[in-house]
Amino acid sequence: MPPVTETWSIERSWMGDTALLLRLPESFSNASIQAAAVLLTIDQILRKHLAQVPGVRDCVLAYRSLAIYFDPDEISPDTLRARVDAALEGATAASTNVERPDAITIPVCYGGSFGPDLEEVARHAKLAPDEVVRLHTAGSYDVAMIGFAPGFPYLTGLDPRIAAPRKPTPRARVEAGSVGIAGRQTGIYSFATPGGWQIIGRTPVPLFNPARWPPTWLEPGMRVTFRAIDEEEYDGIRRAYT
Repeated sequence: MPPVTETWSIERSWMGDTALLLRLPESFSNASIQAAAVLLTIDQILRKHLAQVPGVRDCVLAYRSLAIYFDPDEISPDTLRARVDAALEGATAASTNVERPDAITIPVCYGGSFGPDLEEVARHAKLAPDEVVRLHTAGSYDVAMIGFAPGFPYLTGLDPRIAAPRKPTPRARVEAGSVGIAGRQTGIYSFATPGGWQIIGRTPVPLFNPARWPPTWLEPGMRVTFRAIDEEEYDGIRRAYT
């Protein structure tokens, strides 16, 4: 069985002098479940083999890439590259099992003031708003990466029937907890920020809390499902977190 470097044709490049970037080829599309699964496997391999290596600071996942951040005063780029190559050469796709936790169910109040774009998504999909909610809550999603704000999860696995383009003009403010759709991905705003995703609902559960560790509730590799709730339950859950 060939090593993962051959199986997945991993490209390597340097990001300045403090990070090594591993990138999947363009045959892996962004927001694909396959790319997320491959990168999660690579991430677990590297975290296991680099955990005790001085100077290695973090591994950060994106849709088709993984960045390994390091301190060049503690480990040279050549040594890091050799360590990474050795870890990946010693593992095969078939022999590596990614550990997956049980799915986390996130309560969401859909539509109304919490989901001002639900009807727009429904019109785009040529479906009733209730059917959009049904399809969104019927799915099982993978956290592919965290960005653009701390704790914001990019989730793969959206039913293509409810995929929708970003808004042509972003909002100046999207409330924390807002659940949105952009293309074939869904995500949750962890902070109140500007944003251009189609907002279909909101969760009362905070996704980021700097007072706890880890501060992000969701992490790459986790599985997520959504559960529809009404405003009364939304208010009750929100009070429990305040």
